[in-house]
Amino acid sequence: MKNRVITALLVGAMVLSSAAPVFAGETEAATEAAAATDETESATEGAASTKSSAAAPDWDEYNSLINQIYSETDMKARKALMHKAEDLLMDTGAIVPLYFYNDIYMLNKDCTGLYANLFGFKYFAYMSAPNNELNANLASEPDHLDPALNSTVDGACLAILNFAGLYAYDKDNKLVPELADGEPQESEDGLTYTFKMKPGLKWSDGDTLDANDVVYSWNRLANPDTAADYSYLIDSMNLAKKDDGTLDIEASDDGSTFTVHLAKPCAYFLDLCAFPAFFPVPQQAIEKADPDGKNPGAWALEAGFVGSGPFTLTSWTHNQSMTYEKNPNYWNADAVSLNKINFMLSADDTAIYNAYKDGSLQFIDTVPNDEIPNVINNDDFYIIPNLGTYYACFNVNSSLFDGKTPEQAAEMRKAFSLLIDRQWIVDSVGQTGQEPAGTFIPDGMADGMGGVFDTNDDDYTYPVTWKFGDKDAVGYFDPSTTGPTDDNIAEARKLLEDAGYEFTDDNKLSDSTPINIEYLTNDGTAHVAVAQSMQQDLAAIGINMTINSEEWNVFLNDRKNGNFDFAREGWLADYNDPINMLEMWQTSSGNNDAQFGR
Repeated sequence: MKNRVITALLVGAMVLSSAAPVFAGETEAATEAAAATDETESATEGAASTKSSAAAPDWDEYNSLINQIYSETDMKARKALMHKAEDLLMDTGAIVPLYFYNDIYMLNKDCTGLYANLFGFKYFAYMSAPNNELNANLASEPDHLDPALNSTVDGACLAILNFAGLYAYDKDNKLVPELADGEPQESEDGLTYTFKMKPGLKWSDGDTLDANDVVYSWNRLANPDTAADYSYLIDSMNLAKKDDGTLDIEASDDGSTFTVHLAKPCAYFLDLCAFPAFFPVPQQAIEKADPDGKNPGAWALEAGFVGSGPFTLTSWTHNQSMTYEKNPNYWNADAVSLNKINFMLSADDTAIYNAYKDGSLQFIDTVPNDEIPNVINNDDFYIIPNLGTYYACFNVNSSLFDGKTPEQAAEMRKAFSLLIDRQWIVDSVGQTGQEPAGTFIPDGMADGMGGVFDTNDDDYTYPVTWKFGDKDAVGYFDPSTTGPTDDNIAEARKLLEDAGYEFTDDNKLSDSTPINIEYLTNDGTAHVAVAQSMQQDLAAIGINMTINSEEWNVFLNDRKNGNFDFAREGWLADYNDPINMLEMWQTSSGNNDAQFGR
């Protein structure tokens, strides 16, 4: 394999995710160095600027499969349906897995008590720091602070500072009651959950917070006018609906009890009760800021908005800094020792790292790519597990596929994927032990029956098995063998010839049938380095890939609106079930960046 040259660039916006998507979503300050612990990435429902292409795959079967999975109560049958859905997804070639996430950060040794979960959420609230004040960088300017509208991991980390849900995760990664007063009462058929609310709950402005606020907030998430990317989680949770279309949920007359009715049992119901999209939000403040309902996020665009979490946002200089101060009305305020958290808003990982080195910052969520070898063995450098996948994604409606059949377009995308050297990306860009990915559903995700989803068994066998370290890995291809080798170039050439492309004798695309493609990424040394690696791989057969790196918020909106050919993506799971990696690709999903069915 030929030597590579990767040009180090300064970052603009980092993705922490990613999501996730937050979260599932993704965040900005993502572990850039870890080649982007971004996680969950944010995508959207819009795609108004794209039009359906004749080369796009028919997506009705996939949408139907997701609905079947939602309603299937036989767990063995449900697992089989999820395998079928991932088969369909991977057969399009539109999703190009690169590696499974881990996360990195640096934390001054004088600071303790930070913890994170597998989904990329970092919990700062119960930390200790000198003078009870923490200076940190999590990301650059957040896209949304309204928890119903956010779909990035950095946004989720801020949401759990500002707001509280019925449930939360503790330092042991276990679900524990938050606003709920103990465990809910569950009906024998698993269709009804009744929560007692903690007594004396208050919003940060001192007003009463009770079950009525939860009812309002869950119905707001489900309302199409809210335009929440995560509204599809309502169906994922199997929430029942009333005849008027509102959710079958209710508050007792005194607001002390919240009751939820499901259409089907949901094994991860409590996980979603800890997910920010389901956190209660203040109805009065929302309706005052947006009386005509045309700007649902207007109430949380500046500092001072009402919340319910351990901190409130007291100062926000956009694109520069945010200050959070302890909320005395938080139900567990006595356990919060920090008085203030100051966030530097930046995606310039060199500037962030320098601020950490000179003591201006005590926590950073990204490290310049070329500094990873220098800090990886330091006792203030942390590598933590995540449950998610870093990948690239094609817009199936891109003009790149004009004049092709759906089968030819899929062959083109598979040729691209075959030429990408994932092992080199992990070893030379990620550098923190990431596992190259041969599936979209991440390694280790639960199957809902006490086992792991990505294993071969009597009912399902993946096309390929290989070794990763001392364990057997399975998937749709062996990621350790991808890249521009002679064999892969020959196979990629055949796939592209089947799609109508012509080649010269030296295995390069003919001038008569060129391929020119733009790759969209957010700024960040690791993301750009991954893009440059792919650019060189694809050039092995004459594909001309240009790289367009954008600031975080611009990138998020271009990607979700389908303004790209090929884009950087990342998804940190919102909960530990494969459906979370599959439901995002429904046509109606706000996170369907590939524009399937649109």
